[in-house]
Formats: sequence, structure tokens, C-alpha cells
Amino acid sequence: MNFEHSAKAQDFIARMESFVETHIAPIETDMYHELDEINPTGDWREWKVHPKIQKLKAQAHSEGLWNMFLPDAELGQGLSCLEYAPIAEITGRYLFAPEIFNCNAPDTGNMEVLYHFGDEQQKETWLQPLLRGEIRSVFGMTEPDVASSDATNMQAKIEEDGDELVINGKKWWSTGLGHPNAKLCIFMGLSNPENDRHNQHCMVIVPLDSEGLEVKRMLTAYGDYDAPFGHGEMHLNNVRVPKSNLIMGMGKGFAIAQGRLGPGRIHHCMRAIGAAERALEMAIDRGLKREAFGQPIIKIGGNGERIAEARMAIDQARLLTLNAAWKIDAVGVKNAMTEISAIKVVVPRMMENVVDMAIQIHGGGGMSGDFPLARFAAGARALRIADGPDEVHMGMVTRLEMKKFMQRTSALS
Repeated sequence: MNFEHSAKAQDFIARMESFVETHIAPIETDMYHELDEINPTGDWREWKVHPKIQKLKAQAHSEGLWNMFLPDAELGQGLSCLEYAPIAEITGRYLFAPEIFNCNAPDTGNMEVLYHFGDEQQKETWLQPLLRGEIRSVFGMTEPDVASSDATNMQAKIEEDGDELVINGKKWWSTGLGHPNAKLCIFMGLSNPENDRHNQHCMVIVPLDSEGLEVKRMLTAYGDYDAPFGHGEMHLNNVRVPKSNLIMGMGKGFAIAQGRLGPGRIHHCMRAIGAAERALEMAIDRGLKREAFGQPIIKIGGNGERIAEARMAIDQARLLTLNAAWKIDAVGVKNAMTEISAIKVVVPRMMENVVDMAIQIHGGGGMSGDFPLARFAAGARALRIADGPDEVHMGMVTRLEMKKFMQRTSALS
């Protein structure tokens, strides 16, 4: 197997590394402190985007480092899932970096939905402004009153009424809901309860200024509001949108979600690998520079062995993720479900362990805002729940393995 990145990917990797090293790394510490000053409370109505972000977005766009996640040579950069994977890893080293390249969640997933499943009107009205980075978006799936690990539990309702769709329900952990440029939500709800459980839901575009849509609050993750994005709770009471806002059709929500979440999980996992690489580098640097009991702390208490374990765990996770990306490109999402579910379990756990090790080596400083490690830790823990908890993905792998076993057994009998 050839593990070398394509010439096209290598070009983007080199350009991305140069951009990040020149323009993003030097401002990281100031950026976090200034964001806290600009957005000091949980009142999302007052949140602002840092002006440096806007400036860097314009520069990234001018250099062609824009919409790299989209495998379209006209609307994106024409990179395959495998080619984009190492670029996502680079952006994961700095939590605010993905937005600079218009490659941040949930916008990437929403743009993919509109690109693959939206009609021409939806693409013109919503996809094009998203691709230009003029607006932001939200994905409404998780609900506060049910166990959302089983998406078929969804209670929010989408009902037809003449030429309109009427929407009622609650959503929370809707990432991006607090962003001042957020204009739309791709909302998933129960539309066809008479169908089988995987054909009961649909997705619809809901403008965030719709009458009856109320943003209740932003939620904290380990005490952080994640401004200016925010993970919010919204209630929809008799919200009406035209039927033209329906994506693909009634009852098609799960089919869309399957296509949306496959590449998105590659992106999440590669960004997590980038964060883990950064944490490992920080741990080594701290371990070599700080001394205790007359020697560098990297030589104390098994820290050296922990560095080695982190190196091996990161490389294992990366290879597993690149394999999943390759398989998506080669045979499609439906035929890569084992690999996609596997990385969703393995990578966040790996990141959680590596970051925790780095925090331990940094001591009290590792828990503070002086370093990105505490934010990395919160992100890693959240990722073990977001897009399906570990248990759901392990259940998927188990079912697929049992199916393969039964097929082999049947063929031999």
C-alpha cells in the first residue's frame, strides 16, 4: 500500500503549514485572551467575531486555501477525502484555525448536505453565501428531552400544511447558534411516523430569524461558552417555512445524515489528531525545559515512556483514519461504516489520553487559559459524545462484524 500523499495534497500541506506557522501560531495566545475580552459573558446577542479572523479569512481565500473540504474543483479545491485529511489535521492544531479556511464544523457538513442533496434554489440562496464565508449555519439534531444517542427518538415534528411546513420542537447542543453571522439551521425532525424507523424523518432549512424560533441560551462545555460559536438551545413553536426549504424529500433525513456524517467524522478525527500532535510537542518541550529534583521532568515518573506511548497511539489513530478516508473515496460511505465508526471511538479517546498526559506534565499551568490544553481536553471529551457516543459506534462495529461472521459461516456450510 502506498502511504505517500498525492502531489496535489503535498502542495496544499506545504502551503497550509506555511500559512499556519506565519499567521496563526504567533497570535494564538493573544487570540484566546482577546476573545475572552470581546465576549466576556454568556449573552450571545453581544458576541463578536475577532477582527483578526476576518482579516485572515480574506488572506486565506486570496491564497486559494479555502473550502478545501469540498471535493469539487469549481466550488472547492477538488481534493478527495483522503487528500483533505492531512489538511484537516493541520487546522486541528489551533482551535480557531478551521474558520479561517472556511472549513469549520458544522458549516462543512451543512455545505455538503446542500451540495449533494439541495436543489438549485437552495444552493443559490444558502450554499453560495456559505461557500463565500459570508454567513454561518447550525445543525439541529440533538434534543434535550430524549436520549439522542438513538436518533430515532427525535420528538421534534415537521408537518405539511398546504405549501408550508410547520415545525415544533426543541434542539440543543446546536453548534454555531451563538455566532453573530449564523443565518440558517438545517433542522431534522419527525415527518413520517407511519414509515419504518429509518424513513420517518426529514431535514428542512430554517432561517434563524423565523417567527416562533427562540434561542433560549448557550450551553457551557466544561465552563466555556466557546464564543463566538456557541452550543445553544433553541425552541421552535409553530415555525412555518415554505415547502421549498425541504431537502430532498419527506422521510429522507436519515439517508441525508448518513452521507453527511461520513466525511464529517474524518474531518473531526483528523483535527483531533492535529490537536494531539500539538499536545505531544508541548509535553516534550515542557518536559525538557522544566526541572524537578535535579533533572528534567521528562525523565521523572515514567514521563519518557508516556511520550513513547503517545507517539504510537497518534500514529495508529492516524493510519486508521486515513484508511477510512481512502475507503470512503474508493467504495463510498455505506461500505466504510466499520472504519468510520472505529475512528470515531479510537481517535477521541487517543486525544483525551495524550492531552491529559500533556496537562499533567504542565502541572497547574496545563489547566489554565495560558495554554490550549484545557480547551483541547474539553474538545476531546465532547467528541466522545458528539456525532454519536462511543457506545453507538462500538455497537455498529459489533453488528457489522457479526454480519460478516454469519456470511462466512453460511458460505462454508
